[in-house]
Amino acid sequence: MSRESRINEEIRARELRVIDSNGEMVGIISRSEALELAEQRKLDLVEISPNAKPPVAKILDYGKYRYELQKREKEAKKKQKTIQVKEIRLSTFIEEHDILVKAKTASKFLKEGDKVKVSLRFRGRERDYVNRGRQVMNSFAEACGEYGVMDKKPSFEGRSLTMFLSPKPAEKHKKSKDNEKQ
Repeated sequence: MSRESRINEEIRARELRVIDSNGEMVGIISRSEALELAEQRKLDLVEISPNAKPPVAKILDYGKYRYELQKREKEAKKKQKTIQVKEIRLSTFIEEHDILVKAKTASKFLKEGDKVKVSLRFRGRERDYVNRGRQVMNSFAEACGEYGVMDKKPSFEGRSLTMFLSPKPAEKHKKSKDNEKQ
């Protein structure tokens, strides 16, 4: 972890708004007075808000402060959800049943909250059937319509036609499940 906050002698400001270890406002005092006060209490002077006028510093145990910051960062990381992009490949002359089977797999990914990249590669003379490729993509998107929304419409990237599907918001899933129960 890189250290952002300055402590003790690293603080450059001449005047500081100081908060003591109990959270009470000491007031605006000089840097040397604040350092002296921190030393008397056998604690550190930590610059909390360097951009304020005057900068805010707090008298506290720096080790505990760093530990608390690391703990908060860990908790924030746990709450973040990583979204993966799963890829499904189609072909130009795929049968309707095969589209439905692949759409079922894509729906499973979308239910889990992952994005789906759908690609259709044109080989050789298949390049003449771009419209057929777009039809396949559109029917695939319709088949996944219950759980996903088209994020990026089918577009060419080299010899491939690609589109992205992202999961629908959770509220809509709940409504459709409620309707199924009734």
